[in-house]
Amino acid sequence: MRLISTGRLHAAFAFGDLRVVSLRDGYIDMPPTRLRDEQGRPLPELPDGVPLAGGNLRLAVNAFYVTDGTRSLLIDTGASDNWHDPTMGLIYDALDEAGVDRAHITDVAITHDHEDHVSGLIMPGGGEAFPKLERVWIGAGDTAVFTGRLEPIRERVVPISERVAINEWATALPTPGHTPGHTVYEIAGGTGRLLVWGDTVHVPTLQFTRPWVSWEFDGDQARARAARAGLLERLAGPEHFVAGAHLDSPGIARVRPSGEGYALEYLAPAIG
Repeated sequence: MRLISTGRLHAAFAFGDLRVVSLRDGYIDMPPTRLRDEQGRPLPELPDGVPLAGGNLRLAVNAFYVTDGTRSLLIDTGASDNWHDPTMGLIYDALDEAGVDRAHITDVAITHDHEDHVSGLIMPGGGEAFPKLERVWIGAGDTAVFTGRLEPIRERVVPISERVAINEWATALPTPGHTPGHTVYEIAGGTGRLLVWGDTVHVPTLQFTRPWVSWEFDGDQARARAARAGLLERLAGPEHFVAGAHLDSPGIARVRPSGEGYALEYLAPAIG
């Protein structure tokens, strides 16, 4: 995977015959008390090396666009104005900066139903963000989110209940735990495999070295922990890469075994 362009809100990579674009929606700050040990209790103390911003964990929020020049797939959509925070909702500017025309996006894949991942389907003001949208792929356990503001999109939802091919190079892999419908998307680039995940990892400076650490909002912490363990083992294989919604932007990296956990090697300098 080779970096081909970068900006304040995006980084684009060549991945075989595909182009993978990381899109920065912004960031959110969360208290360290969200982190949980194996018994579901708050961590007694934050390990050294985990940075804080004003006493909080700062989580990047990324989405990812993949295209072969003809077909394209947007994975996650950011928060739009649903987070009520000026640090979020930048995905539309990120798409513009990367030269991606929203009118050409027909397929969107959602990792799970939380608002910083799905809300960007609707723009501030209420209009649909993707006027030619045909399908929204999401785990079957998370489809209930398409009510209220997202109701107009409900008829275009494609529920995912098992491994399924979206197109020739994108496959949906159910990984329930964080939410019942949490889903990872595998991108086959000809030169390797890229796993695009949502909330498998929230704090990359901690949960790779200590993958047993979970998150307060994991609906089923044991199942989320098991899903993370399986994905990390898979990523440690040759020619595998990860793109993470909450990895430091642009959020695309290699994973290597290290001690009792894993080491993360980003493929591009930080943006944002």
